[in-house]
Parts: sequence; structure tokens; C-alpha cells
Amino acid sequence: MYIPRKILETKLIQLLTDDIGQGDVTSGAVIPAYLNVEAEIIARDSGVVAGIEEASILSEILGLKVTTKVIDGNKIVKNQILMIIAGEAQLILSVERTILNLLSRMSGIATTTTCLVAKLSKAKLKTRLAATRKTVPGLNYFDKKAVLIGGGDPHRMNLADMVLVKDNHITLIGTVQEAVKKAKRNVSFSKKIEVEVTKISDVLDAAKSGADIIMLDNFSPKKVNEAINLIKKEGYYGKILLEVSGGITIENFLTYASTQVDIISLGALTHSVKPLDINLKIIKRN
Repeated sequence: MYIPRKILETKLIQLLTDDIGQGDVTSGAVIPAYLNVEAEIIARDSGVVAGIEEASILSEILGLKVTTKVIDGNKIVKNQILMIIAGEAQLILSVERTILNLLSRMSGIATTTTCLVAKLSKAKLKTRLAATRKTVPGLNYFDKKAVLIGGGDPHRMNLADMVLVKDNHITLIGTVQEAVKKAKRNVSFSKKIEVEVTKISDVLDAAKSGADIIMLDNFSPKKVNEAINLIKKEGYYGKILLEVSGGITIENFLTYASTQVDIISLGALTHSVKPLDINLKIIKRN
């Protein structure tokens, strides 16, 4: 996943600006100006690290010296040193929480994603694990990048990525067929069209209308199997991607994957992530 460094810098500075507010009153009050130190960033959990690039760039644009010990995607163990940062103590302490929040959250997402992808592989299932747009405002890029680092699929990065016709669109337009017809007429040929269906009776309508992807929303595994059997019977299986979403958890996702769907989108990858415990410790005064 690539965006120009200057744009990434802007995103990172905005995160830091939100946290610092009108200034770090604690560091300004108790830490001598121009005191230089070194600090280690240390993992307190095992997992898969993500956010090293972002932490490094944020540190560097503030004038801190960075030495990285790992790269994004590396497996890490408890008490492993991830980075060493050197520079003014006031600055390091002011940026500490922003850096740790990014590393902890992104590493938590990457770790969970890696674990679930490994379970799919062990079960010899080809289903792709995807994220959703259920991310924290302002962190969408970082959350989706962490999913990629963990071996998952980011799904839509934003509303411009593809057409996704949902229940509210159909309510306003009238039918699945009409919604897809309008989409085909009004958007570029380069955009895939996905239709969310909430009942089996709409599955064939979506397939016959020319949708590229059908999302089975809040279907039970039994209902998913029924939908797949219907698609097979009508000759659409293998010609259209099938995605399941809604009601899927880390505990039951393998059951859904076993139904032979192509994609499982799992909001839990980002909306209820368990962050890795990562700390910063001052180790030396210069």
C-alpha cells in the first residue's frame, strides 16, 4: 500500500496535533529544555508488528534520530526492542503516545489478521479474509494497511473504490435490478458492482442483473449454503464472487468459510481490535 510520503506525513502530523492540543504541559513543566535522551520502544506482547514505517516517519519529520530493529510484518516476541529513538526529551515524551497508539493498534490488527489467515490456510480453505469500513475516523488508512500487513484484504478503502448497492439504496430505488442497471449506466466500466442481499429470494435477482459480487448479509451458515446451492443450480457459481458479512465473529468465521464462499468480511478486525502492549522507556541521558 503506497501513498506519497508528504501525504502520509500530513496524516501523521494531524494525529499528533490532535493529541498535543495546546501543548504538553507536563513535559514543559518538569523536563529541562534541550535535554537529549535515547528511548527504546519495546513489545510487551508477542505478535506481528505493524506501524514501524509510520512511527519512523513521524519521528524523523520532528527531527528525532530513529534506529529500527524490525520491519512491518515481522513476528515479534515479548520484550523485543522494536525501535530506538534519540533526541530532545521533551519532544520524545510529547510524541510518545501518538507513536505507541499507532504501533499498538496496527500491530494488534496485523496480529489478529495473520492468525485468522493462518487458520484458513490450515483448514485448506481458499476464502479471502477482508476488512470492512468499520474503522475509527481518521485511522482508516492505517487500519487497512495493518490488515494488508497481516495477509488480509482491505476491501473498499473508501466510497469511491467500487459500487456497493445496499438495502437502503434498494429501498429508495425499488429493485435490485433497477439499482444495478443505474449503476452500470452511470459509473465507469472500471468499477465493480457488488449487491448486498438480506434474503435468499434476492440472490438470483442480483446474479441475473449482472452484479460482479453478491454480499450475503447476516445469513446463517445454513442460509449461506442454501444460497450457494441456488447459485450452482442456476449456473452462476464460479462466475460471480460470493461474500458473507454480518454476524461473523472470530469464533465462527471458519464455519462460514467452509461454505465455499469467496470472501468473508469481518468488522472485528478493526472495530474491536485488541492492541498489542508496546511501551517506550528512556534508557540514557546524553
